[in-house]
Amino acid sequence: MQIKQLANASGVNAKTIRYYEDIGLLPMAERNLNGYRVYKQNDVSSLKFIRRCKDLRMPLADIQTLVAVQNDESASCEQVDALILRQLEQIQIAQAELRLLEGNLRDLANCCEYQIVKDCQILQQLRST
Repeated sequence: MQIKQLANASGVNAKTIRYYEDIGLLPMAERNLNGYRVYKQNDVSSLKFIRRCKDLRMPLADIQTLVAVQNDESASCEQVDALILRQLEQIQIAQAELRLLEGNLRDLANCCEYQIVKDCQILQQLRST
């Protein structure tokens, strides 16, 4: 299949597919006689895997590790577990930061009872912090 077909089948756009090839996340595609890339069904599976990892907000370096680890089916899952736990911790940290941000924005939204900008408490608090 050609890159457009692969993009449709995997849900990953062609530009991203080329980028993944460039950084080694996806193996370089074979080329046919006219120079077009030729992909196989296995490439669809690989891209779906990568896309799911991206949906989990995993960094590309961690995704590269997970892609590489799959090649040794008898290897321990320890590295996989560690990557997933680290990503979980990162998400928990981001959630805490977002809760703090939400509280700050709520406080700002509720602090101004004036109708004109010169008296706006929100603007005054933003200038002072």
